Amino acid sequence: MADRQAKNADTGAAVAVDDPAKVRNVVLVGPSGSGKTTLTEALLAASGTVSRAGSVVEGTTVCDHDPAAVRQQRSVGLSVAPVLHQGHKINLIDTPGYADFVGELRAGLRAADAALFVVCAAEGVDAATVAVWEECAAVGMPRAVVVSRLDHHRADPMAEIAACQAAFGAGVLPLYLPAGDGLVGLITQRYFDYSAGHPPKIGEPDPADLERLAEARNQLIEGIIAESEDETLMDRYLSGEEIAEETLIADLETAVARGTFHPVIPVCSTTGTGLAEVLDGIVRAFPSPLEHNPPDVTTPEGDPHAGLTADPAGPLAAEVVRTAVDSYVGRVSLVRVFSGTLRPERPVHVSGHGLAERGHEDHDADERVAHLYSPLGANLREVPYCVAGDLCALTKVGSAETGDTVSSPEEPLLMEPWTMPEPLLPVAVVAKTRSDEDTLARNLSRLVAGDPTLRLDRNAETNQLVLWCMGEAHADVVLSRLRAGGADVDTEPVKVSLRSTFGKLARGHGRHVKQSGGHGQFAVCDIEVEPLPRGGGFQFVDKVVGGSVPHQFIPSVEKGVRAQLQRGLGDGHPVVDIKVTLVDGKAHSVDSSDAAFQTAGALALREAAATGHITMLEPLEEVAIRLPDEHLGTVLGDLSSRRGRVLGTEAGDGGRTVIKAEVPATELLRYLIDLRSMTSGTATFSRRHARFEPVPEGMAVH
Repeated sequence: MADRQAKNADTGAAVAVDDPAKVRNVVLVGPSGSGKTTLTEALLAASGTVSRAGSVVEGTTVCDHDPAAVRQQRSVGLSVAPVLHQGHKINLIDTPGYADFVGELRAGLRAADAALFVVCAAEGVDAATVAVWEECAAVGMPRAVVVSRLDHHRADPMAEIAACQAAFGAGVLPLYLPAGDGLVGLITQRYFDYSAGHPPKIGEPDPADLERLAEARNQLIEGIIAESEDETLMDRYLSGEEIAEETLIADLETAVARGTFHPVIPVCSTTGTGLAEVLDGIVRAFPSPLEHNPPDVTTPEGDPHAGLTADPAGPLAAEVVRTAVDSYVGRVSLVRVFSGTLRPERPVHVSGHGLAERGHEDHDADERVAHLYSPLGANLREVPYCVAGDLCALTKVGSAETGDTVSSPEEPLLMEPWTMPEPLLPVAVVAKTRSDEDTLARNLSRLVAGDPTLRLDRNAETNQLVLWCMGEAHADVVLSRLRAGGADVDTEPVKVSLRSTFGKLARGHGRHVKQSGGHGQFAVCDIEVEPLPRGGGFQFVDKVVGGSVPHQFIPSVEKGVRAQLQRGLGDGHPVVDIKVTLVDGKAHSVDSSDAAFQTAGALALREAAATGHITMLEPLEEVAIRLPDEHLGTVLGDLSSRRGRVLGTEAGDGGRTVIKAEVPATELLRYLIDLRSMTSGTATFSRRHARFEPVPEGMAVH
């Protein structure tokens, strides 16, 4: 299958662009199954980049080259497919539509200058797509809408356009509408006949179609005029003057590039309908990198740096937006160049900061770039350089991780990282054999380097290796990649780190006396242990009188007690929130030592535990759940069944409510999956540790 993909994609050498004005970086956004990958494949074939379009079902598409994507028949990672159209290089950035792979979508948004929202003509608009639309709107990213799959048996493009207008708001208007075997341009009133496929034959439309689409045309023209900088245009139009096509098209392109107007184009990837219009629209109306401000930059030490522009002659500033590991060429880093020109056989500085909590320690290294490639899915085609605004791939840059900045060693820079979604589904993995452990560790380091949405937690308390994933589909892909790398792994139930404490006052006597010839060991201490309020930590008080325990050995008793607290009292769970008072003891002038009193202190604590009431504590998490109002009752009832305590609700934006609650961590292990199920994938939540609280009587917690 991989051979078929390579043969399909590798139809010619890549072209290096000299001028950023000739580059368009477009990210395809939309729900899973909307047809993004199929549309990309059709555009590749229509532009002559590939000899024929591949099939998602057959696993022969350029973008879905990952074995997991082929098996699941949906995209699981970001992929780049450049096409040439009218002398411009269009980098199509295909992203997954499933919620588990939102990290890949965020990377695509970072690499792009505009977004093409792909919605199925038979499916409506889901909440996740609306959320991404709002995210793009917040940063002013230009957007257009493609209504795909016109050949679907339930396709209703007019209803879908209405759904887009309701979901995305003002400024969403069709530029073309279906008619017969093609499209009618509402501005030009020309008919684009796709009965013989792509490219279309252009002719006069049926008068009946013009009459049917007259109202839509009037709405479009009024929408364009409302965005025009010519304030007289509306008055002229309302007075009956026919506005010139050139004026309307120029104002339309300006409004799209400005991010205030969003044209809708119906497309059928199977018949080729709309492909020419999409390519023309991207080139004419979407902005070039020259019109897109790069991210903020500093020096690696945090000092401010002057803003960058997409100048090929400027200082080198590029960012690794995705990292993959190829079985033949090793690590492959997809890079967006924001400033300067990246060239092969040159040294670069790789810098990564700010992601230590995800397992990406801060790092700076100088490396040498051997070759540059233009990626076409999994195919790498060598190019002589990559200018500001373009995308390229680097190989064998060992220190590069997703989110890193690539700059000049003479002027190292650091870009502000984009917002990474928080992984909330824990999966405990274990190697089947000892020989698999080394392979597992090696593969995990590669996966974490390439996927900032994956967090690795080596829990010393539970002795588990826990992968925090974005959901079940993400976990399935991660496990598949581990096994493909040669690590035979299993999963096991995730254990929660518990604590224990004393429920009431207890006394303990620690006696450590050994005499076996020569220097012996002698230490005796008596302690009192009493509970502290939750979060009270540990207190040690010395109330020894008369010097029964010499002053130099009192810290030794405390040290022994602290060590035992960390080891736990039989159950292996650390002990917290107690006050230990040293009240008495005995020492020997020769045989007493620091080590002896440490042992005695630990023994005294264990005896106190044997006579006192030990209470198990479980972690309590503070959660914030953002959900549509219609699911409020269901989620509140579910929280109650999870022993959750609702702290309150507050109104969120977009008709949503935010629930704040405290829930035991043991009840949240699968909450991500259950919450998506209860709310049809429309709710999100965040969590943070609040404190430890006693486990209810009679409840077993592992």
